This record gives sequence, structure tokens and C-alpha cells, in this order.
Amino acid sequence: MKKIQIVPLAVIIGSFSVSFAAEEYQSSAKPLSVEATPARILGKIADGTPPPPEPPKPKFIIPAKDVLESKSIQQGGRTITVRKINPIALPPAQKPAAQIDFSDPAVQERIAKFRASKKGNYRSLLVGATVYRFNQAPARSLVQVWPQAQGQPVTVWSSADFSLLSGFSTFVGSAGETNSLMLLWSVTNLDNQTAFHAKFASRFKAPEIPLFPAGKATFMVTAGEATPETLAALQSLHDLYNKEFHRLKTAYEGRERAQRLQEAELKANPPKPKDIVINYWHIDSKAQAAEKGVAR
Repeated sequence: MKKIQIVPLAVIIGSFSVSFAAEEYQSSAKPLSVEATPARILGKIADGTPPPPEPPKPKFIIPAKDVLESKSIQQGGRTITVRKINPIALPPAQKPAAQIDFSDPAVQERIAKFRASKKGNYRSLLVGATVYRFNQAPARSLVQVWPQAQGQPVTVWSSADFSLLSGFSTFVGSAGETNSLMLLWSVTNLDNQTAFHAKFASRFKAPEIPLFPAGKATFMVTAGEATPETLAALQSLHDLYNKEFHRLKTAYEGRERAQRLQEAELKANPPKPKDIVINYWHIDSKAQAAEKGVAR
């Protein structure tokens, strides 16, 4: 299954350094260097460890004396049983919640206060990445970032393998802001893809990947208007990647291993169809209407 991930980087401190970095990207198109920042991942990184089992749900048991009729059929390797039972007293239906009047000034004031409280402290990042891997070279990622999950994307090339950034969804940037990350990513082995197209003499144009210096992961803006906030988010992601690389790689390998084991288990022991029991009863609508005082 292919995936795409997005990660923010925050190493630009102060409006001057941020604006300088933006000019550096747009004018010279040089990779941005990465330095240590307090950016950090919130919560655990998914590593393939299965979640704890859910507590068993209470069973729905109908006493034998309340089963009036029962018919069973075989379908798709399972038994489907339809039973007519004595009526069951159900709780009264809940009244629908009152609809919110968004034109109410009091409601608008509460919404404005909520947005003001979140402004500058919380960001939402939608990231899409295609990770290009090679047989004898480090991976490169073509990344698109939608700040606040809207508007026009910013496109960057990165020397980070963005597939490793898929194990968490929340992180803190260098400015102390909380970022919610939605990352969609896919992986392509460019060597294999090129060889495949060459074998069948089909037209294929490999992407033009810029050169990156060896060492820590960096990125280069190639399209779109990168605001200081977007640059800071991208820098934060790269800071996390460089600082937590071994932890991210170990967690990624754990997820991949768990997925392979799960697929092998399903192949060796495919789940069997579960039996189904359908219970129903008739409601005396006339009696109900009489109880409510409604003439029919």
C-alpha cells in the first residue's frame, strides 16, 4: 500500500531570519540548512505494536421462552438465523438536539473567541509526498504542503525520506505552536521503474531531482509561495527527521514488519464467515395509538 506523509520544520527564528530564508529559496533555489531546534513529536510513534484488545461487548441474549419462531439458512459458509421474538421494551427515542443558529450574534461571538484562542498556537498541515528510492543512492521526496489544509500548495524537493514521517500526527514546532499533520505518501523505486520502461521501449521521463549536500536532510522550494509559517513548518519537520531519524526508521520498519506478518497470517488463516442472528417482533400500532390517545 502506498502512502504519503507530511512533516513540518521549524528552525527559522524571528521574522528577519524567516523572510531571509524565503528570499534565499526563491532567488537562489539553494537547499536550506538544518539546525537544531526545540521541535518535538507529541505522543508515541506508531511502531507496529498492536493496540490492547478491546473489552468484550455485552452479549444480546434472548431467553428461549421469548423466541416465537426461528428459521435458519446456509449462505456463504455461514448460518443466518431469523427469529420472531416477543416485543422488547425500548427506551424512548431521544429528542434531536436544537440546531445552532449561526446568525445569532452570541454564537458568532463564541466562534470568534475560539478562533482567536487558537490563532498562532495551532496549525493544520496537509502534506502529500512521493518518495523516490534508488538501489544504490539515498531517497529523495517530492513534497506538496497545504498550510491550514487549504489554498494553493507549496512544492518542495527534500533529501528526507518522508515515508519515515508517517508514524505520528502531532508535533510542536520551533515557535512553540502545535501542528496537526495529515501525511499521504507513496514510494517509487526509480531505478526499477526506469528499467521497466526501457525493457518495453515505452516513453518515460524521470523527474529532475536537484542535488543535495551530504549530511542532514534539507529541502528546496521549487513552486508556490512559501510563507514564513510554511517555511517554519517544513523546517520543523526536517529538524524532527534529523533529530529522531533512528527512532523514526526503527518505528517504520516495525510497522512494515507488522503489516507483512498480518498479511501472511490472513493468507494462512483466512477469517471464516460469522453466523448471523436476526431478531424481529411485530408492533401493534393500534394499541400504541390508543396508549397515546391518537384515534386511527
